[in-house]
Amino acid sequence: MKSHRSFLFVILIFSLNTSVFGQKNYKILALGDVITTGNPTNGVVSYLFPLWEKLFAAGYVVEFVGPNSTSTRIGAIKQAAIGNETATAETIDSTITSTYKTYQADIVLIHAGHNHDVAENPIPGIIAAHKSIISKIRAINPNVKILVAQVISAGKLPKYSYIPDLNIQLVNMANEYKTTNNPITLVNMTDGFNWQTDCVANMVHPNAIGAEKMATKWANVLKTVLDTPEETYNPEIVTYKQPMDNAIKLHIFRPKNVPAGEKRPVIIYFFGGGWTNGTPLQFYREAYYWASKGMVAVCADYRIRFTHGTTPIESIKDAKSAVRWLRANADTYGIDPNKICASGASAGGHLAAATGTLKLWDEPTENLAISSKPNLLLLNYPVIDNGPTGYGPTDFRAQYLTVSPLYNVDVGIPPCLVFLGTADNLIPVATARLFQQKMKDVGVESKLIFYQGNGHPIFLYQKGKSANYYSILAQSEAFLIKYGYLSSVNTLSTTKAAAKKY
Repeated sequence: MKSHRSFLFVILIFSLNTSVFGQKNYKILALGDVITTGNPTNGVVSYLFPLWEKLFAAGYVVEFVGPNSTSTRIGAIKQAAIGNETATAETIDSTITSTYKTYQADIVLIHAGHNHDVAENPIPGIIAAHKSIISKIRAINPNVKILVAQVISAGKLPKYSYIPDLNIQLVNMANEYKTTNNPITLVNMTDGFNWQTDCVANMVHPNAIGAEKMATKWANVLKTVLDTPEETYNPEIVTYKQPMDNAIKLHIFRPKNVPAGEKRPVIIYFFGGGWTNGTPLQFYREAYYWASKGMVAVCADYRIRFTHGTTPIESIKDAKSAVRWLRANADTYGIDPNKICASGASAGGHLAAATGTLKLWDEPTENLAISSKPNLLLLNYPVIDNGPTGYGPTDFRAQYLTVSPLYNVDVGIPPCLVFLGTADNLIPVATARLFQQKMKDVGVESKLIFYQGNGHPIFLYQKGKSANYYSILAQSEAFLIKYGYLSSVNTLSTTKAAAKKY
């Protein structure tokens, strides 16, 4: 009867229009110069990724749009900034009509004012360009919300000695151009920004510290103009490993009102991204939900090529270290060390499967008497075949006998649930079926659930909650209930109130 109710709930959520799921998806257009685009060659860091992080953690669904891209650990973030030293407010103005017609956004961020010289007496032209940009955008979309930044300070003097006066004039301009229903929102980037500590050697463009400060300013003001999100995420972030002085962290969501000394099951998520990109924030929504139901839920960071220049081998080692750390720190975090579920998507699904299957790749410096093997596996479209015809870098696939879950299925592997789209272009249906059969051949329970017509991924987490998100959540919940990780009381798949909400 319980499984029957779960099935009915899945049917229910598929029948609803996806517009009812989650918060509004805001489109953001960022205008500016190299300060916005970033420049990895010169160590210039864009504020775009840390801004996305802060908005996502605050519960917002945002999509950056524009003709250009900034490379980040989650892949390309779009923007409409001009990535060269000749970009000015005037050059932005010259193309803004065509740009905004193509990339109409709910929010426009403007940080422009550099790339002039004080000898040019540039302030009147910069202010006129701002006014023109605002007028042209409003003519296309009268409801657009425009945030204008007072630009960051620069140490290249006397060239940029006009910036303090420019920032005063930007205040006057914002007051002049505000309307009753659509004010210009000013963002004070100057307060707290110090070019001596927050810029690269050229004393103009932000380093990682400066980009973080800019992102914080943008995010704090955006929260005042966006709708209130239905949920926000504030996990405890702890370091579980420090290879080569790189602090690798776990984002821990803990249940509330747990009696002292009581141990709870834990689920740990590994993000996807081909062992190259990705972020622990990918599974914040799921972790938040499981914690609300009484579990400890963890989103693991691990070494990836974009941030650490590493291979999938280091990713495997980190995943095993993370599971071992949870078991070693079970008392501190109220974790049942015998109820650890490893989960993940794509390459993160590979890592979760690797912790349950691979015999090698534990860190030799750790206490190997503490097992790095979880007790349960919950895998979203996992990369399970790294063999000659499987997926992964060439040198990684050459080691497939020791790195591929498909070739390491043996007695003692944790029970497993796998989700896969039938149109997945990376993991063939036949591969998933073979993995399932190998599990059954050694007496391990394995369940495979297909999503007809879906590809890789089954849903895009950056787009917000969807029918497939809730379907996988409900199926996962039934799996966790079956193995005693959750109670069947007041759960998503059995509560009428939850069904009405979603």
